[in-house]
Amino acid sequence: MATYHFKTNAKCSGCTAKIGAALEQNGVQAGKWAVDLTVPDKTLTVESDLSAEKIAEVVAQAGFKAEKTE
Repeated sequence: MATYHFKTNAKCSGCTAKIGAALEQNGVQAGKWAVDLTVPDKTLTVESDLSAEKIAEVVAQAGFKAEKTE
């Protein structure tokens, strides 16, 4: 299982809920993802067996951007 970090365009808890619902529908367990809205990059952290590309795709399908960071 890998941990990935993404810069997102999430702005509020509603955005976070939509991203989380999409991730959970794709097999990411609750508690294995989080969006930090207090930092300028609105960082999404995901611990999953999914690839970074798949996670970015799932977030995009939910209507948000996810740019992988180091």
